[in-house]
Amino acid sequence: MAEALAFLRLVGLGKRFGGLTALADVDLEVPRQEICGVIGPNGAGKSTLFNIVAGAYPPSTGEAVLDGTRISGLPSHKVATMGVARAFQLVNLFGTMSVAENVMVGAERHDRLKLWQAITHLSGFAAERRQAAERAARAIELVGIGHLAPLPVSQITYGQQRLVATARALAAEPRLLLLDEPAAGLAGPEIEALSAAIGRARDAGATVLLVEHNVDFVMRLCDHVAVLHFGRKIADGPPAAVRSSEAVIEAYIGR
Repeated sequence: MAEALAFLRLVGLGKRFGGLTALADVDLEVPRQEICGVIGPNGAGKSTLFNIVAGAYPPSTGEAVLDGTRISGLPSHKVATMGVARAFQLVNLFGTMSVAENVMVGAERHDRLKLWQAITHLSGFAAERRQAAERAARAIELVGIGHLAPLPVSQITYGQQRLVATARALAAEPRLLLLDEPAAGLAGPEIEALSAAIGRARDAGATVLLVEHNVDFVMRLCDHVAVLHFGRKIADGPPAAVRSSEAVIEAYIGR
């Protein structure tokens, strides 16, 4: 039954860099339309796991399966075409462009036009641009940053820029949204705004996988939490169960 429900499945996932084992035999199942947070101390393997799912690294062992299709080992651009969008820890926005224009970049990645189509079917190209604008507008509304849409990114706060980066990823209308340290550097109100935006993305149909150092943020937001320690999974399950796990308390959270 678990296999039927799992949208993202990691099976025996491992990664070695020379003599260093960064990830070892990790199993994880993320149900469709849930938010799963991966936590652990520095060097635990969180970023390595994330990069394998995103297509940045091939695994040394095991596999990642998205909705029944193996994605591990595929290049990142191919993974993206399968409905996976990633918001990086470094926001990498275009400072001179408006918020709306930055989000449009994500919307236009949704279906890149072939050059020949763009040249020979200008009306089709215009229609694609309109559809991209509509996707961008929906993402901006979903994240709750409509009031920022006309402003240059250089004129908004870092916390607001992180919301823009999330909207840009959502504009691709992903089936799986990957968020890399989304709460890093944010203050209380900004974290609350981000939590609400991620929750709305889940409610709109996205499955979310995030890696994060902010334990309280993860425990409040996520439906499911996994904990890595020295490259191995030491716990996963509902937030309350993970927080009370003796292994997690001793290795990471503390008493």
